[in-house]
Amino acid sequence: MRDQGFDIINMGIGSPDLPPADATIEALHSSAQQPQHHGYQSYQGIPELRRAIGAFYQQTYGVELSSDKEVLPLMGSKEGITHTSLTFLNQGDEVLVPELGYPAYTAVSRMLEASVRTYPLQTTDWQPDLEVMRQQDYSRVKLMWVNYPHMPTGAPADPHVLLGLIKLAREREFLICFDNPYSLVLNRSRPFSILTLPGAKAVCLEFNSLSKSHNMAGWRVGWIAGAQEYLQEIIKIKSNVDSGMFRGIQDAAVRALQASPEWHQTRNQEYTRRRDIVFSLMDQLGCAYSKEQEGLFVWAKLPNTELSAENFVDSILHKCHVFLTPGFIFGAKGKRYIRASLCNSRSTLEDALSRISHAQ
Repeated sequence: MRDQGFDIINMGIGSPDLPPADATIEALHSSAQQPQHHGYQSYQGIPELRRAIGAFYQQTYGVELSSDKEVLPLMGSKEGITHTSLTFLNQGDEVLVPELGYPAYTAVSRMLEASVRTYPLQTTDWQPDLEVMRQQDYSRVKLMWVNYPHMPTGAPADPHVLLGLIKLAREREFLICFDNPYSLVLNRSRPFSILTLPGAKAVCLEFNSLSKSHNMAGWRVGWIAGAQEYLQEIIKIKSNVDSGMFRGIQDAAVRALQASPEWHQTRNQEYTRRRDIVFSLMDQLGCAYSKEQEGLFVWAKLPNTELSAENFVDSILHKCHVFLTPGFIFGAKGKRYIRASLCNSRSTLEDALSRISHAQ
């Protein structure tokens, strides 16, 4: 439609439009001026970056990590999804993915010819249904993907439920992969890490990144935190895939991780204003939503039980030239939901609201 000259407002993708902190960009520029910084780097990242991640975890989550043993920098946490799957899965192994969640979990598992099994989420709070899960045969399960604040619904983590998952993982001998990129975005309480819970390090790896929390999606900086025994196995795969992250980006990531609480507060204040506009947009569409959501999106339920998200989104696109994400792409349970990203300026979101208001 854009090729045909239509002005389309895309509210589908969560790619931050705000810049990183000034000090982050300055650190990249300064590092790039050093001739010796343009060669190959360690697969494990520079010590300064690992120490910065360790300090960030201590200050942000209250989690103590050994920077030498329990931190593995990545070129974005999405890389870690693939590396971890390559490390621990063989053909025919089973992988637990949420019945509503990030499509990459399923896509990578199928790429490796593993068997994907969805686990149930309760629609009241989008938490795993432990009662149902305890009754299942998980003897062939090797990995379980868990993501909170939940994408796409924005549901916050429930430590009580996660403790139940940790217990289940210990009993059934599988590894929990906790994907945690949204913990600093519109969080309603202290940012949460599964590694704060008793027994977590024995059966959990945590994936995190600077993409959403530090406005660095295109920089591709992330990490895995967890027990040394798991990370050592993942490095065996990673060392055959890349040749280390550019030193300038690593030095910039160190500075980004030192961003002040005020910097994060300013970012969240902007997202709060944007979210208020998107809430008004959902009101215009007659959709229901929770104001307790966290993260970078607004998840909303369609007003009519006969509507499908696909048809609803298509209608808004053609009538208003506004694109929203249909919920079914995250799983069958999303067929009556839509999602809107907060990664547009307030003026753009106001324009989208105006278009929809005039079309009603």
